[in-house]
Amino acid sequence: MAGKLMHALQYDSYGGGAAGLKHVEVPVPSAKKDEVLIKVEATSLNPYDLKIQKGVVRPFLPRSFPYIPSIDIAGEVVAVGPGAENFKTGDKVVAVLRASSGGGLAEFAVAKKSLSVARPPEISAAEAAGLPIAGLPAYEALTQCAGVKLDGSGNRKNILITAASGGVGHYAVQLAKLGNTYVTATCGARNIEFVKSLGADEVLDYKTPEGAALKSPSGKKYDAVIHCVRAPGIPWSTFEPNLSENGKVIHISPSPGVMITFAVKKLTFSKKQLIPLIVTPNGEKLKHLVNLVKEGKLKTVIDSKHPLSKAEDAWAKAIDGHATGKIIVEP
Repeated sequence: MAGKLMHALQYDSYGGGAAGLKHVEVPVPSAKKDEVLIKVEATSLNPYDLKIQKGVVRPFLPRSFPYIPSIDIAGEVVAVGPGAENFKTGDKVVAVLRASSGGGLAEFAVAKKSLSVARPPEISAAEAAGLPIAGLPAYEALTQCAGVKLDGSGNRKNILITAASGGVGHYAVQLAKLGNTYVTATCGARNIEFVKSLGADEVLDYKTPEGAALKSPSGKKYDAVIHCVRAPGIPWSTFEPNLSENGKVIHISPSPGVMITFAVKKLTFSKKQLIPLIVTPNGEKLKHLVNLVKEGKLKTVIDSKHPLSKAEDAWAKAIDGHATGKIIVEP
């Protein structure tokens, strides 16, 4: 592929939203040690991608401009670098790219072998591309922080999932119901039936007084809250009266204010805790999610699909923040 050009979208500075994305022709990257070159068949957008563009994580990300955004991809291996011989040309995979270099909104992308997972033929590229950056936080929040066992064993837990119709939320509802849980969820009125179809036991419209107060219709206190609402979100004072004695709020997208509250709760030895979730992409955990999809226990709900030639429309939809499930871009 050396010397060949590919179509991609990139931005040259922080800010700019969808208008900041530029269609360009750039060289196809090459697979270096422990890497594979993937012909992209689908990429998904995440709020994290928007944060990088806004400069929320500067000066760490991006490492340099111009920057090709998006890090969740699925596609076909077309070249294998030294040390990545466990993959071969023609393999179908789902992968997480390095956030420092991005690369998802393009026809080809390079991924580390450790963050590339075989994709069974039963799973489409679009379904697989939705999994990494939305599915992994849902998985870790439930299994590592909330202590939910996905085989259904263990003590019954009452779980609240906010923004349950979004990318992380819709995976969290499904994963939670694999465990011994009673799930309360919040979403907009138009998505109540959708969230119930994912398995939620009770659903609150977040715009009603009861929904805004997060009160369980059945009077339950929550052992854990998987909080998927984007900043500014919901204050601790709203969560606290709804938690069980040792209840915890697991914040998927922690802000500086969340980190301060976390520290205060730790320092005061509070039984009720706010836990900021920091997820490091992990190939083995991604493989577990892929297997759950293969087994029919988890599904990616696709809000919309957009061609790479109109990826700025997908970006604008992501900024709007009301997607049901995942937004997918296909070359």
